[in-house]
Amino acid sequence: MIVAERKPLAEIVAALGKCRKVLVVSCSGCTAVCFTGGAKQAEVLASSIRMHYRVAGVPVNTGTVAVTRQCDREFLQPIEHRLTGVDAVVSLACGVGVQFLAEAFADLWVVPALNTRFAGGRVGTTLWEERCRMCGDCILHLTGGICPVTRCSKSLLNGPCGGAAGEHCEIDSSIPCAWIHIYERLKRAGRLELWQKLQQPKDWSRGNAGGLGRLAREDYSE
Repeated sequence: MIVAERKPLAEIVAALGKCRKVLVVSCSGCTAVCFTGGAKQAEVLASSIRMHYRVAGVPVNTGTVAVTRQCDREFLQPIEHRLTGVDAVVSLACGVGVQFLAEAFADLWVVPALNTRFAGGRVGTTLWEERCRMCGDCILHLTGGICPVTRCSKSLLNGPCGGAAGEHCEIDSSIPCAWIHIYERLKRAGRLELWQKLQQPKDWSRGNAGGLGRLAREDYSE
């Protein structure tokens, strides 16, 4: 899932500028799961914006609307009627959802309310950790299902570096050494031969090398 965190209110208000009719759009996808983009968070943000302007003595109208997924155009069409008379839309989606919202309603000023952090998962009640850098060149089948690019502080494709102390990283003692865990995982699986396999530099051109990434499923048709 995509993990994101709320921007400071001051930054959101600054981006709104002179807009006085604001619609806060929630997203029931990833950001709702990490308690930043759901309907409840949209209501809280809308209220915070109203209170900010009230203190400043400036009249403002705010409303909220829920979208199943902002990263899917078909879910944006049903909210079009809510945009009449609106000066700005504040999006509680990840960066992808913000861009889809801006493309769907090009005449509106769209403000991101979140900072998109990483692709990860929940490891505690209110704690999420990164697990994937979305490089487009996955080698998890060679490293026991543990991504060294993400979970090694040095992103080493061939490790360990030799600096681990007590099975923890020398850079941050709170982080377990990814390569020690990779070794243990491969050992349990009876595949230690993969430990000695030299990994070539990743082909970043297939993932985050810049430009517009695309993935087409030719086995499916619309």
